[in-house]
Amino acid sequence: MDMGRESRWEKDAMTVEIVFALVTAAVLAGLIVAVAWTLALTLDLSGSAERHVLAGGALLGAAAGVWRLVRVLLRFDKQRRLGR
Repeated sequence: MDMGRESRWEKDAMTVEIVFALVTAAVLAGLIVAVAWTLALTLDLSGSAERHVLAGGALLGAAAGVWRLVRVLLRFDKQRRLGR
């Protein structure tokens, strides 16, 4: 691999990996928020408790989404540096 300039294939691979990381992070965050919302509906919580469960689900979903995004991009960078 040429260390000076990236080839078109490498740029395309980076683009695909970034989109993959963003999509999987959004899906993971959405699933966690959906689980929290389903839990709040299933348990028939009152107003304040329902808001807390939904806020906790949104916070957990956002944290999991960021974790997934960083994990995928770091793994890609490690593999790229190894030349795979």
